[in-house]
Amino acid sequence: MKAIETNGFIDDKGAIILTHALEPINHKVKVIVLFEEVYEAADEAWLKAMAGNTAFSFLAEPAEDVYTPKDGKPFPRDER
Repeated sequence: MKAIETNGFIDDKGAIILTHALEPINHKVKVIVLFEEVYEAADEAWLKAMAGNTAFSFLAEPAEDVYTPKDGKPFPRDER
């Protein structure tokens, strides 16, 4: 199969609107819709539950403390 990538949005009726017109090819197509991930409150609840789980208590041991804040760059967080 040949792949063409383009951007668009889903309108209030559920129709996909492309930002650029595609060249007519008169063939059947398969559509895969990818959504940007959005940080949700459920993620925060999961992180809180994980932080209190004793299965991860080994991470508090000094032997696990191998990185410092100077090791790398902060990951940019998409705040919406």
